[in-house]
Amino acid sequence: MQTYIRDVKLEDAQELLDIYAPYVLNTAITFEYEVPSLTEFQNRISNITKKYPYLVIEQENDSRDCNSKKRQIVGYAYACAFHPRAAYEWCVELAIYLNVYSHGNGYGRMLYEALEERLKAMHILNLYACIAIPQEEDEYLTFNSANFHEHLGFKNIGTFSNCGYKFDRWYHMCWMEKFIGVHCNNQEKIIPYHNLSKSNL
Repeated sequence: MQTYIRDVKLEDAQELLDIYAPYVLNTAITFEYEVPSLTEFQNRISNITKKYPYLVIEQENDSRDCNSKKRQIVGYAYACAFHPRAAYEWCVELAIYLNVYSHGNGYGRMLYEALEERLKAMHILNLYACIAIPQEEDEYLTFNSANFHEHLGFKNIGTFSNCGYKFDRWYHMCWMEKFIGVHCNNQEKIIPYHNLSKSNL
């Protein structure tokens, strides 16, 4: 089945929120307690896309129902500021969420590879992922996310113990890091994503 990766549109917000909501309600993958409103989620998309890439992956819908959409969004990933101070300009934090029924199809890797390509073009050097991890795997959280990032070349650079409380229990959080460029003096300035020539991506 064909898949397509493209930049997010504001009108995608409800589909993306439908993907995100089960992570809030049923998992400790996100430490958010309540599902954000559609307006709040749209604002998040708008703020991120002022500078950084925000991608969705679509799958062709093989339904013969003429009223169904030809493509369905099955996941999304984005980069955002790691820290607001100027010296952190070359660093970003990443996030990725897939439809709970779409795991194991390689969509996560495809999204991250596409995201990495765009971030390299922006002259971003450091990728960071903030990942919830359990003391022991339970019904709300496993080590899958940390393992996924490790397979893509990320390294665990620090763990914060018992820093997230959800579902009446404590969870750890780790930071994982990956370099995608060379650190040097007279570093090239960052190019905001919307200023890149999309023909080169």
